[in-house]
Amino acid sequence: MTDRIEVAAAELRPLLEEFIVWARTNAPDSSPELVGPAALWHRISFSSHVGTWTRADVRGVMLEQMPKVVDDPDTAADGMASALDAYLTFLSKTGRLSDRSDSLADLLGELSDLEEEFIDLMEDLIGDEEEDDDGDEEDEEGGDLGDFEPFADRLADLDTIRLSPDAELAEAARAVPLIAKARDLSVWVGTGRRVGEETLLSEAEVGEALDVVGLPRPEAGEDVPQLWNIWNLAVDLEFIEPDGEDTVSVDEDTTGWPFDDDEDVLDAWMLGLHSVDYGDPELQDDDLTMALSGLTRGLLIRLLLAGGARELDGLRAELAEAAADIDELGAEAWTAAAGHYGDPLAPVLDWLVGYGMVSVSGDVALTPLGTEGVVHLADDADIEVDARPAIESMSALDLLALSAELPEDEADAEFAAWMELREPAQAAAELLDAAAEDDNDALVRVQAASVVGTLGEAAVPAWQEALNHPALRPYAATHLSQLEVPDAPEPTQDDTHWLILDMWTISAGLGRAEFVSSLRDIGPDLLNNLLEVIWKIPHAHVEELLDLISQVHPDKQVAKAAKRALFKARSTSS
Repeated sequence: MTDRIEVAAAELRPLLEEFIVWARTNAPDSSPELVGPAALWHRISFSSHVGTWTRADVRGVMLEQMPKVVDDPDTAADGMASALDAYLTFLSKTGRLSDRSDSLADLLGELSDLEEEFIDLMEDLIGDEEEDDDGDEEDEEGGDLGDFEPFADRLADLDTIRLSPDAELAEAARAVPLIAKARDLSVWVGTGRRVGEETLLSEAEVGEALDVVGLPRPEAGEDVPQLWNIWNLAVDLEFIEPDGEDTVSVDEDTTGWPFDDDEDVLDAWMLGLHSVDYGDPELQDDDLTMALSGLTRGLLIRLLLAGGARELDGLRAELAEAAADIDELGAEAWTAAAGHYGDPLAPVLDWLVGYGMVSVSGDVALTPLGTEGVVHLADDADIEVDARPAIESMSALDLLALSAELPEDEADAEFAAWMELREPAQAAAELLDAAAEDDNDALVRVQAASVVGTLGEAAVPAWQEALNHPALRPYAATHLSQLEVPDAPEPTQDDTHWLILDMWTISAGLGRAEFVSSLRDIGPDLLNNLLEVIWKIPHAHVEELLDLISQVHPDKQVAKAAKRALFKARSTSS
């Protein structure tokens, strides 16, 4: 859809610019800048021709599309109808309203008939926005200490964070005490355990459960929040599952923890990651508890910003100040937590140490698991952090996918570091195997071939193996020929055409301007010749590319040739 929008917008831009100039003289009371979205979505959703308008199109644009895309419903309510009236008149007066359109009188009549309904829709949007604004204000007032957004810029500016290899993370996760407690509690729950309507367990059962997880029994009438936090963690980990009404059972795989497979271990640990919120202080007063909401995440954020470690006293003082700033009850809540726990950070640190995320001495420091976890929490909050897998744990596909998003110098550095850990022949085989995983991904294919092409004769076995994969064969034949490998097949014309289609696919992904520029580099005569034959290539994107050429190429003859080629390609594929 993004490509279609870009193509349609580029097609409309000169026409809209002319309309704006026309409107200054011929429709001075209109707001021509409002027409852009209406014309764009008419082109995308209703007509392949910008000058073909029907009464149904007018209704669809105004009542279906505009409510979805309009930026300022108040301004649209005041001026959209008159602006579209001027635009349709402009199309008619300049000869651009096609013969297949309804008459101008009918179009303007339809527009007049639905104007009141359109205004009602805009007023509904205005009301929704006001409600959203009220909600945003409430959200701002109810923001907590664990919000990532206030730290977004600082997190984005951090140096690259290297995440530990999965094998090391999995080994650490296997030793996480809280997961072991959750397992033991789940095994104790067993099969078909009834839970009460008001309390999860009877008083006797609570005592048994506390013994199982190694927590002290409380005085009569005291709550046991630590037990319920472990219970909730067991649910998060899917160790305990519903088993009918008011009944729960242990999952059959739970007794296998710690699992043998590293991926299974990390998947389980990630399921329980949001349990960090269970570390927040729980006080008798609910309002005071809420005032310290997010304290555990707030500590993790500050550790990440500090490069992984902070001195405990300074961290405690900063969080106390933040609590007072973010909530009017924050200072009171901090004092209450200090009285209840001895240190407001005591439950926070107990949980994070128990979940393997921090270590505590004179400083509080993120463990490798902790760094992995807080990066995931930032990602969940849509906050950008430059975190990359450890070079030694990156697969070839990981490397290719990451490098596609990096500036060229950084990508080169990643490739160099990765290949230092492998013999050239092994690197070549891994890269080409990764490129063979998805025939749709031309960028990964080109990247892999480019890097493997620098490895010389060491890559010959990998190139020979790649000859068996249709999407890689053109690259393999080309490089084997360049290396003058005996008995290597010569690149065919079809191979050359495949390489061209891959390059077009990549340039199309960069945007219309880059795509048109790549086509112009070929020249219209050669491009026409290519279009006569390239449609035959069984490339994943050939139809999409031919369609795009027919829409964006400035030379009408080339555009027509692309349409003919597209028809042939579709006829063949069907």
